[in-house]
Amino acid sequence: MNNTNSYKTYQSNAVLTASPQELTLMLYNGAVKFCNIAIKAIEEKHVEVAHINIVKVENIMEEFRVTLDKKYPISESLMTIYDYISSRLMEANLNKDKDVLEEILGYLRELRDTWKEAMKLAKNPKSKSELLDGKVILKSLK
Repeated sequence: MNNTNSYKTYQSNAVLTASPQELTLMLYNGAVKFCNIAIKAIEEKHVEVAHINIVKVENIMEEFRVTLDKKYPISESLMTIYDYISSRLMEANLNKDKDVLEEILGYLRELRDTWKEAMKLAKNPKSKSELLDGKVILKSLK
């Protein structure tokens, strides 16, 4: 029990001390994790567990949509992607459709990996202008 409390404290501190970029990466990782759990739950016919985890992914997508900074050219493209994923999540939840969740999982992994790459590029001053222009991210998602 003491280990559980220590881990929860560690997680809480990690979130409280994370940069906005790291928080975004944590959200992407969470979305991937919950999508994987939902897929497994559907395979094992655990409808309630699947529903709970799909809703978690839906909530993360909603967070991305409401916090999206619209001053960057890439924002419109990201909003379209987030809207599409959200609509597919609703469909997957209604039908408990593993195939739809696997499609979503692919997009989530791609977004997460692209975000990781953007974080690396942002540390390199030469690449910041290209990153802010959205070219790097859009190239990766094609």
